[in-house]
Amino acid sequence: MNSISPKEVVESYSNIGADKTTMKTGKLLVLGILAGMIIAFGSAATSTAAFAFTNISIIKIVTGLLFPFGLAMVILTGAELFTGNILIVISMFDKKAKLKGLLRNWFIVYMGNFIGSLIVVLGGVYFGQLDYGDGALAMYTIEIAAAKCAMPFSRAFVMGFLCNFLVTLAVVISMTAKDTLGKMAASFVPVAYFVFSGYEHSVANMYYIPAGILASHITSYQEQAVAMGIDMSHLNTMGLIVGNLIPVTLGNIAGGMALAFIMWYSHKKK
Repeated sequence: MNSISPKEVVESYSNIGADKTTMKTGKLLVLGILAGMIIAFGSAATSTAAFAFTNISIIKIVTGLLFPFGLAMVILTGAELFTGNILIVISMFDKKAKLKGLLRNWFIVYMGNFIGSLIVVLGGVYFGQLDYGDGALAMYTIEIAAAKCAMPFSRAFVMGFLCNFLVTLAVVISMTAKDTLGKMAASFVPVAYFVFSGYEHSVANMYYIPAGILASHITSYQEQAVAMGIDMSHLNTMGLIVGNLIPVTLGNIAGGMALAFIMWYSHKKK
């Protein structure tokens, strides 16, 4: 058989999650940076593929079909992604991990993901990747970032919740497969769903928003954005952290914990 049962997946992740809480800091940070770079590459690729379209349905289809490969690469490389690691609460429910270890993992991986994302952001913004279409890609990037920073707290939280319910579902489903193709196919659909629906992923936003902020401070891009009437009033560090990352991250945590509890309660709880 090329798959294992959901019960076996939960049992397996219970042990995997416990190991993640005791992983050495350096290794955890490097794998977090790798995951951040992979997701940022996926974000950059989807923006580059979609910036010339004006129909929102076409944009969602294009981005939704491309972005899921990022999570597949994270899974297959063993990289550490914050949103996927919310599933470590399964190990806590099973009393195989402690809260201190879980929070340590989340903090180090979150910082690693942010560093990895910023590496890709700096390369794209300052070395010409956003110049496509005579700066049209830069305008698309700024517009996306500005909209994310101006999002109301409640909307950002709920969009984050729904997003990570699907992302953690993708991780769980991928674990039912034993081969590479099966893992890629299993993780694809839930992630495509969240992109199609416009839900909010904190690690992806570590690329989208910093890229937009930095691009808006480049004179040529800034002039184009002003001429296009893009509202950049919320496009700053406060908008990044308070306006988006805090509510989206909290939503991601809640969504991932909800899926983790459902899987543990249904398949593992004695």
